[in-house]
Amino acid sequence: MSGCGGGGHGHNHGGHGHGSCDDGHDHPPADLGVAYSLYTRIDTENVECLNETVDGSGKTVFKPWEDRLSRDKFVESDADEELLFNIPFTDNIKLKGIIVIGGENGHHPSKLRLYKNKPHMTFDDVGLPPDQEFELHPDPEGTLEYTTKVVKFSSVTHLSMHFPGNFGEETTKISYIGFRGEYTKAHRHGVTICNYESSPQFSDHKDKVMDSVGKPVM
Repeated sequence: MSGCGGGGHGHNHGGHGHGSCDDGHDHPPADLGVAYSLYTRIDTENVECLNETVDGSGKTVFKPWEDRLSRDKFVESDADEELLFNIPFTDNIKLKGIIVIGGENGHHPSKLRLYKNKPHMTFDDVGLPPDQEFELHPDPEGTLEYTTKVVKFSSVTHLSMHFPGNFGEETTKISYIGFRGEYTKAHRHGVTICNYESSPQFSDHKDKVMDSVGKPVM
């Protein structure tokens, strides 16, 4: 179910993004479709998008990598420039990277605030300190990846994404949100045994020390 927060929210936000740029590591183009396949682990029917103009449109931005440049389906904010996504996953996610493709001419979101495992957040909750925050750059082609703190986002069952503003327009538009990472099956009963990575991966350690903003993925 989607929520549309028409009307003023009366927010009071503070703080600034604290990511730092790094050169990052490029993914070979052939691998990107696999790397950004976590959209298949989203419980799409239960995704909530608050302040969307068209009810249910927020769900449409989670799509296959090869469809990322398609602008037929997108979400646009309603009462102001803010959007808030509540995204449940069907499995346990280790989130490593995010790509956001927004609208052009100032409609692209300018900041992203991430909250881990806080279902059904509302605009009244976004005053809480985020688990990670990024200053975004206009990226209509989806060439910039924002790297998460892997230690913090190693066991995600729900992700809230707050986009508090854009680059000067009255509304914010987003046509694609992609997630890179891994997943382990969520078991309803018994003990979950995870042996997905039995040995440390260099990329994980690099993600821990480099808070990426605008890492190229081409």
